[in-house]
Amino acid sequence: MSLERVNPAELSPPTGFSHAVVAAGSRVVFLAGQTALDADGKVTGQTLVEQFEAALGNLLAALAACGGTPADLARVTVYATDVAEYRENAAELGRVWRRLAGREYPAMAVVQVVRLWDEAARVELDGFAVLP
Repeated sequence: MSLERVNPAELSPPTGFSHAVVAAGSRVVFLAGQTALDADGKVTGQTLVEQFEAALGNLLAALAACGGTPADLARVTVYATDVAEYRENAAELGRVWRRLAGREYPAMAVVQVVRLWDEAARVELDGFAVLP
């Protein structure tokens, strides 16, 4: 299995994401949207950063249960209820990502949504990974 991260020179330099990811492997794992729900189904964390950390942890836990690691992530979409707040906290969110998932970034997008399934949720992450 391999993931090749492609960042063409003619595009703006990526910060915290890759422009494209070429995947070659034998198993594709589709990861459902994860919010900051704890094991009891309650949203944890008051701030966007706290919820992002919990949601990313949940996404990575689902991936690990399939035998994957953060380096196997090919694509992640972040759904935020306030993109301006997300941008304001980008540096801290980046630190959370690097601590939990490392520095090999998947192709990513951040999309603002009116609300998420759980009304208290401020952020949700989904994606897919390619495993050997």
